[in-house]
Amino acid sequence: MNLIVKRLTPELAEDYFDFFDNRAFSDNSPYYPCYCNAFNMSAERIRSEVIEQANANGGGTEGWKCALRKAAQSMVEKGEIQGYLAYDNGISVGWCNANDKGSYYRFGEFNLDELPVDEEKVEDSSGEKVKSVVCFEIAPEYRGRGLATALLQRVCEDALQDGYEYVEAYPAIREEKEELDFTGPVRLYEKLGFTRFEQRGQMLVMRKKIKQSFSLK
Repeated sequence: MNLIVKRLTPELAEDYFDFFDNRAFSDNSPYYPCYCNAFNMSAERIRSEVIEQANANGGGTEGWKCALRKAAQSMVEKGEIQGYLAYDNGISVGWCNANDKGSYYRFGEFNLDELPVDEEKVEDSSGEKVKSVVCFEIAPEYRGRGLATALLQRVCEDALQDGYEYVEAYPAIREEKEELDFTGPVRLYEKLGFTRFEQRGQMLVMRKKIKQSFSLK
């Protein structure tokens, strides 16, 4: 495997959609169709740009796919969706959605069968700069081969260069391994030095401090 990780830019949009259209859900995953855009969309925007448009397109899987894809195309072009693509020999085979924490309306698992509720955005008086990791998707034949680790490592490296203090993630608490664990398993984050910051129901907030603060005496 010749693995390369690239930060998503509008110029890589074709690779992004090639991955989601052709490889991400080739095992008949229940998450198909998805373009990883609902994390960055308000409930009102999901209703108007996805649900209503899906119904206007005839409903069903194809109507839903068309609406999600159209919304995602605009969001990738505008830089609203950010993250990293993993490539093997020039073919996109993995994805990690990572962005400034303030760009997201929700974290952890949610179901688009119902209109999700926007999480309340609270001003952080501490002034901490946090990069959030909300989703991984790996092509079925590449799972268990270290792609998620490589993607997460790149997120942390770039977050440090971009001046972030923390990288944060939102895995679900599970008793058994779940192959389709799109928020990433707890062990993935622990392996790269993340620790448990807080618990919200069945979701953990895990953090890694990547930038030390120094004070002048």
